[in-house]
Amino acid sequence: MDIDSSAPAIALHSVIKKFKEVTAVNDLSFTIGQGEFVALLGPNGAGKTTLVEMIEGLQFPTSGEIFVFGKNWKGHQHFLHRQLGISLQETRFIDKLTVYETLNLFASFYNLPVERINQVMSMVGLDEKRKTYTVNLSGGQRQRLALGVGLLNNPRLLLLDEPTTGLDPTSRREIWNILMDLKKNERTTLILTTHYMEEASFLCERIIIMDHGKVIAKGTLDELLAHHNKGEIIEFIAGCTVNTDQLAAIPGVRSIHRASGDKLRLIVDNIITVLPLVMQEMDKQMCGFMSLECRKFTLDDLFVSLTGRTLND
Repeated sequence: MDIDSSAPAIALHSVIKKFKEVTAVNDLSFTIGQGEFVALLGPNGAGKTTLVEMIEGLQFPTSGEIFVFGKNWKGHQHFLHRQLGISLQETRFIDKLTVYETLNLFASFYNLPVERINQVMSMVGLDEKRKTYTVNLSGGQRQRLALGVGLLNNPRLLLLDEPTTGLDPTSRREIWNILMDLKKNERTTLILTTHYMEEASFLCERIIIMDHGKVIAKGTLDELLAHHNKGEIIEFIAGCTVNTDQLAAIPGVRSIHRASGDKLRLIVDNIITVLPLVMQEMDKQMCGFMSLECRKFTLDDLFVSLTGRTLND
């Protein structure tokens, strides 16, 4: 059975998933095209895990339909399982198996040849660790091995759940580089859940933001920032008590918030035109800056403005 190249990789039609009185996924409808890299973002309890488990065929919707490459899970389990690769946030391996033996074990489930094991080991940069027991691998090496297991069957759909959580910046970049190389072949579709905004914006063309079981925003990073235009940001800590009413009256200042501690955040139309006026007002109040930061609105800021929470809440 071949994949229909005209079918989307994922298609959801009015999908609802309930657990007793809790609605984990609430009437979702969207598609993900073949070859797309899509980030799925949401705070804890947003419904991401339930949604991904339904895409994987581990759970079924209470109502609505999910199609993977144009097929649903009922009656097509064997075919769809062979199209999927999965890498979890924490994968437990058998301590006294080597890297090669671990890949060989999982490759045996698909009757894959030794050549594929060696190819994947090279892809994830573990050639030099082929005889190393998994218990002796670093955190980054274990995550690369977990990714290698997910890639063994050359999946058409790869689902990654927090693949770089807890890794140092160097190890995180190594995972990113592997995925960017995978992206070049335009064959694999990726669904990524992550708590790192930089990761989502770097790896994925499209971002889907969920909260309370619903999609509250979706699109490219530029589309999201343009559609939910929240302005630009001036943040500072003042050397004295500030009259915020006077700052709020400055043309181009949209709102003022207490960011954290003594830090004030001004949402403004344009930093270049508003900052000189803010500095003039601070001079009038005879109040200097202990710190000052000016920046564009980011995906992190957008997420907080839409959900009222950070990703780790």
